[in-house]
Amino acid sequence: MSDFISGFWGYYIAVISLGGIVWCVYLLFSQRAWLKRNVEVVEDTGHVWDGDLSELNNPVPRWWTVMYLALCIFALGYLVLYPGLGRYEGTLGFTSGKQLQQEQEALNARIKPLYERFSAMSIPDIARDEGAREIGQRLFLNNCAQCHGSDAKGGRSFPNLTDKDWMWGGEPDQILETITKGRHGMMPAWSASIKPDEAANIAQYVRSLSGLAHDPLRVVPGKRGFDTFCVACHGAEGKGNPLLGAPNLADNIWLYGSSEATIVDTILNGRDNQMPGQEHILTPEQIKLLAAWVWGQSNE
Repeated sequence: MSDFISGFWGYYIAVISLGGIVWCVYLLFSQRAWLKRNVEVVEDTGHVWDGDLSELNNPVPRWWTVMYLALCIFALGYLVLYPGLGRYEGTLGFTSGKQLQQEQEALNARIKPLYERFSAMSIPDIARDEGAREIGQRLFLNNCAQCHGSDAKGGRSFPNLTDKDWMWGGEPDQILETITKGRHGMMPAWSASIKPDEAANIAQYVRSLSGLAHDPLRVVPGKRGFDTFCVACHGAEGKGNPLLGAPNLADNIWLYGSSEATIVDTILNGRDNQMPGQEHILTPEQIKLLAAWVWGQSNE
């Protein structure tokens, strides 16, 4: 019901729903032969096939009409009990969201004993437990693989979880917080302050930090631009800041690519990446096992 952008659409749907039922009833009553009207002669429509097959206009059978009238009465009762008339919630107050929540709560109650033996264990200890790893992997495949890949090695704009490079920190508690609350990594666009040729110089300096091919003549002015605009987040040595989610620029791990054009695009237009929190989808026990599995991918 919250999907309606204005009250008009609620009334629009209600009118169509009720109008369809009223029209169906009207059509049924317009064929009154089922009300015991005498039909002495069956009408012939005049259509003949193969010389001897005639199409007749028989009245609608009574059982068929009664069945459809019963369905119309059922439809009206359904629309009174359940939501179906725009913003009207129905007398039972049913919603698919409530049903899903109830089913999730029932499922969590059934599987709770499975997680109890891990409650007192640390994340590294859980990561070493074979049964816990199997559960954690299933949780990952169901909830995380869509972005990070089934092998957890990520892709363009999605971090690799199997290496030692962490934007927000790779300690067990940091991974736990990341999964629970989510993360919002954002780099501002500098196109209003940095010219494209200046951004290209900064890109050359950034490439030099990670040992990539670069133009030595452009590194010096690039460093000046880096010290002016980038050092506050990425640090004087370009090694990033996990508190801000600023990536390390001095290694050879790139989330969007390491070409000059890609880095210039990042500087001028910025980046905006958001990982959703799982606290409203998974239980704390499930998140702990998932965090242990993720931690284990780079600490085996």
